[in-house]
Amino acid sequence: MQLERIRPTSWRVTLHPLELASLISAARWAVGGADGHLPPEAVDQLRGVLDRYDAAIAPARAERG
Repeated sequence: MQLERIRPTSWRVTLHPLELASLISAARWAVGGADGHLPPEAVDQLRGVLDRYDAAIAPARAERG
């Protein structure tokens, strides 16, 4: 995952296809009423996406102080 600030309120996000699929899957699950549980594999994939997001956004957060 790569994040690039292109304007103060705009970001360019580059995702691996698996990251995008994980986010879309989670969004569909949430919009669908979040019935049931996500499979453990989906939870692991989403944790990975969040970890990569946190790593990608860290430099921007450091700039803000």
